[in-house]
Amino acid sequence: MQTLIAPSVLAADFANLQRDVEMINRSEADWFHIDIMDGVFVPNISFGMPVLRDIVKHATKPMDVHLMIVDPDRYIETFAKLGANVLTVHYEACTHLHRTLQAIKAEGMQAGVAMNPHTPVHLLQDVIQDIDLVCLMSVNPGFGGQKFIENTYSKVRELRQMIEAKGASTRIEIDGGVTDQNAKALVDAGADVLVAGSFVFRAQDPVATVANLKALTNATSGTH
Repeated sequence: MQTLIAPSVLAADFANLQRDVEMINRSEADWFHIDIMDGVFVPNISFGMPVLRDIVKHATKPMDVHLMIVDPDRYIETFAKLGANVLTVHYEACTHLHRTLQAIKAEGMQAGVAMNPHTPVHLLQDVIQDIDLVCLMSVNPGFGGQKFIENTYSKVRELRQMIEAKGASTRIEIDGGVTDQNAKALVDAGADVLVAGSFVFRAQDPVATVANLKALTNATSGTH
């Protein structure tokens, strides 16, 4: 399975958003990673439905939408209509996670679950077969540009073992602090999708930076 690269639009230049969306289109990136933050579940507020609608107008790649919001069930249908391909909700924000996953799939989207750095992955063992994507937060959610949390590697390995033991086809996504210094080690540990924000958008040549991440990680993919 090829490693997917998903640049995080949160790190784009919002005054030149169409330009940055078109850059991702031109690059070897696989998905757009879209962080929706409500200022309640996380301290930051990012952008909402109108901005996502405009991104979708120009984007030519799948939308990986990460809801960092309370009560995500209220908006599942809305994000399906806006064009989300993968809809990820936080484990910590869902009282009835199984029901939420079924509702996401009923709208024709892939269902993702994100986990904060302090949340142990074994909590997913009873629903892992219903999850298309687990997004492990490798920084605390809410702000870009944070330092990568080293404990992430062991969480990836544990989650990969669980997925294989249960015979699930769940992808593992890493969100936060991904660079060319840790990308290969994350894939070796079992990651399938790497979200990169500041590292891509603050690079002198973002297209080349994405190409480098793809080359680094796909030289080793196939280990799981």
